[in-house]
Amino acid sequence: MTRAFIFPGQGSQVVGMGKALAAISEPARHVFAEVDDALGENLSRIMFEGPVEELTLTANAQPALMAASLAVVRALESERGLDIARDAACVAGHSLGEYSALAAAGTFSIADTARLLRIRGEAMQRAVAPGEGAMAALIGPDLATAHAIAEEAAEGRVCGVANDNGAGQVVLSGHKDAIERAVAIAQKRGVKRAILLNVSAPFHCSLMGPAADAMREALRQVSMRAPSVPIYANVTAGPLSDPEAIREALVAQVTGTVRWAESVAAMAASGVDRFYELGAGKVLTGLVKRIAPGATAGAIGTADDVAAYA
Repeated sequence: MTRAFIFPGQGSQVVGMGKALAAISEPARHVFAEVDDALGENLSRIMFEGPVEELTLTANAQPALMAASLAVVRALESERGLDIARDAACVAGHSLGEYSALAAAGTFSIADTARLLRIRGEAMQRAVAPGEGAMAALIGPDLATAHAIAEEAAEGRVCGVANDNGAGQVVLSGHKDAIERAVAIAQKRGVKRAILLNVSAPFHCSLMGPAADAMREALRQVSMRAPSVPIYANVTAGPLSDPEAIREALVAQVTGTVRWAESVAAMAASGVDRFYELGAGKVLTGLVKRIAPGATAGAIGTADDVAAYA
């Protein structure tokens, strides 16, 4: 089998993630301690015990999800002999998961990744005043229809595709009034479901420009190595290995579309026939099964999952 390791994004967080794995795996515990030290706070306590309101804050959820994913990676390396350079053809991550993928592939240290994601989360939250932006999920339409709905709804405001998750799941982002118009237009067009999302900011649209500027500066100051395997970048849906190209893709990703469906399809077309989602939840596993039905997909997030990996 040709394998790809994929890493979840915001929304997959849950109180208790990583706790059971940390209880039995010293390498996993070390990841959580390293992230806590890098941030100068006990993020792992919030991950393990909550409250959910603190964990869900963008500035906490982003480094927390990375920590959960990298704890799984280190447990797999220790318990199952995982070597990403040897065992994977490529890696990818959904939005913040791209940072987790790069940490797993050795581009960033775990400490630097935690600090970058804290900066990213805070900058995204600051970029738009509360109540000014919104996001909505459209269930059913193809990408072209979603673009048409966004264009009609914009009326001079920001309204565009934030995530193309595949299998008829597209997320729009922009000014609140434009997104509300998009939901109404989608419903009139007979889209199966069109719902406003409970998010703190309109991610992956041009309103995130100040956050992109903050990440450009933060990434400029961090040491980067070529990943041990290529990463399929969100904004290109193709493989990247050059650190400078990866840096630019990470900046563009803040305001750009997460082209997840195209990324999975491209990995499958390159020969990947087995996808492993490492970390919290199984969202990406479900998407992969619908985007690339000829491939197999599974999630590894618990001690039992680690033990079953082969």
